[in-house]
Amino acid sequence: MFRSPAPPIDHNWPLVAAGALVGCVGIGVVFSLAVLLAPMGAATGWSRAGLSAAMTLAFLAAGLAAFGWGALSDRFGPRPVVLAGALLLGLACQLAARAGSLLQFQLAFGVLMGVAMASFFTPVIAATAASFERRRNLAVSLVSAGVGVAPLTMSPLVAWLITHYDWRQTLQIVGLLAWVLSVPAVVFLRASPGASAGQAEVGVAADAPMTLAQALRSRAFLVLGLTFFACCAAHSGPIFHTVSYAMGCGLPVTAAVTIYSVEGAAGLGGRLLFGLAADRLGAKPVLVTGLLVQALAAASYLAVDQLGGFYAVALVFGMAYGGTMPLYASLARQAFPARILGSVFGAASLLSGLGMALGPFVGGWLFDRFGSYAWMYLGSMGVGLAAVAMALLFPSTARPAPPRAVSPGRGVPA
Repeated sequence: MFRSPAPPIDHNWPLVAAGALVGCVGIGVVFSLAVLLAPMGAATGWSRAGLSAAMTLAFLAAGLAAFGWGALSDRFGPRPVVLAGALLLGLACQLAARAGSLLQFQLAFGVLMGVAMASFFTPVIAATAASFERRRNLAVSLVSAGVGVAPLTMSPLVAWLITHYDWRQTLQIVGLLAWVLSVPAVVFLRASPGASAGQAEVGVAADAPMTLAQALRSRAFLVLGLTFFACCAAHSGPIFHTVSYAMGCGLPVTAAVTIYSVEGAAGLGGRLLFGLAADRLGAKPVLVTGLLVQALAAASYLAVDQLGGFYAVALVFGMAYGGTMPLYASLARQAFPARILGSVFGAASLLSGLGMALGPFVGGWLFDRFGSYAWMYLGSMGVGLAAVAMALLFPSTARPAPPRAVSPGRGVPA
């Protein structure tokens, strides 16, 4: 009796590792503002809403740039795109550190850094989704896991730096570190030859090739993009403001920032867990479940004021928002051809960037207006529940099939 041979080794895993690294650097640099928010306000007198607006601008710029970066990666591959973004990221840090006014800081940290950040996410995620057929959800989740590693690495580093240097010196050091880590990783970023236009598309009719215009007008894209927007709008405010909220509850900055780290660690686990579950059960039901948990967990921050309670909520919230984020790329790959996937996912990322931009600014405005974050957390729950309802409308696809056995002596699927 013959035993089926093991499936061939996939040679695209270096792309996954490099993508996770640059993702960690990119998101870690951008979210350093969450750690620097209070010290910068105290040192400069700039308002909480004004500083938070820099994060809003970053996500607006990232959303607008994502479509362009995605289109460029469809044409030239992810490597030159990410290299350009890596150089811009470090430059943005250096310019922001030298800002003499709030507007200058917003333009450097917000606009320029947002454009740079977009190059780290959309092209690499799209290339990964197009390069894998087996274990696609796991591969995309592992790339996205770099985002979950950032709070465990970059955020504690920034918190340590700000206790030894002022915020300007801290940003300069972070910018140099961004160059050192991200530029060498670019060499491993390449699109798989299997992602070329000549490859047969899985889940897309071969006799009816889809154009980009058709894709962007489709029901699948509208549902995907709007769900992505609402999902990000629901979690961006709590992610950005929870450190400041915890400090308002009496926790010191070094303890408060560990809540963000716990969220990141839970998000890392969530990405792996949700990726494995989606490979087995399908991306849609796993996404819907994660969105529901995320919505309820966001409001749960209002029920805690001690470090242990913050940790408990952060574990659930981080696992939910971390686990859901990679699934949008998998849903996009199920519905659209690989040859336009960078552009399609870039357009979806534009909408998600608008959602990410909404939370930090609205949360800061609500705090300045009411002196409390309560309305922000309740609003996040409401928007999160709306995301659940929209995700249910995404066209259903068949559950992923397990790899087929190879017939003995024939070398072709049985």
